[in-house]
Amino acid sequence: MKITKDDVVHVANLARLELSDAAIEMFAVQIGDILDHVDSLNQVDTQGIAATSHAISLTNAFRDDDVSENADPEVSLANAPESEAGSFVVPKII
Repeated sequence: MKITKDDVVHVANLARLELSDAAIEMFAVQIGDILDHVDSLNQVDTQGIAATSHAISLTNAFRDDDVSENADPEVSLANAPESEAGSFVVPKII
């Protein structure tokens, strides 16, 4: 696919970029090459190939949720630098 200098300037304006004439020429060539490569990938026969979301098989590594007793508040606050009325005291952040 051929990308013109006007296309590059238009996208640069949308992105609020100022490009030199040399950069506009370079990007027009590079973007055109990228789009040509993508077009060549579109010509590959993919009939009969199942769609995938990942290149490799992934499994969930999370453990099952188990219901357990809540920790005793006194035990939870035992190592806290500062506590008040059964709660952690932390610095105020604004």
